[in-house]
Amino acid sequence: MKISIDQIAQLARLSLTGEEKDTFGRQLDSILSYMDTLNGLDTANVEPTSHVISISNVVRDDIPAGSLPREEALMNAPDGTVEFYRVPKIIE
Repeated sequence: MKISIDQIAQLARLSLTGEEKDTFGRQLDSILSYMDTLNGLDTANVEPTSHVISISNVVRDDIPAGSLPREEALMNAPDGTVEFYRVPKIIE
């Protein structure tokens, strides 16, 4: 199937100059010819994968620890009190 740059530009609602059409046409032809090369490869014995290398999540053990003291947490609050952060009202 031959794809026309004019058709793509029309679908994308782009107005392209003649030079842009030539440039994008060459690039599209290059991409499609590479895809044809890939389609010619024998992948019968290749298992489908989501990643090329095996990866796994790295998680640490959930060990309970002490929390930050309230005074230290509120120390740099721009508008706070001894007990909480004060923020602008957002709900009427």
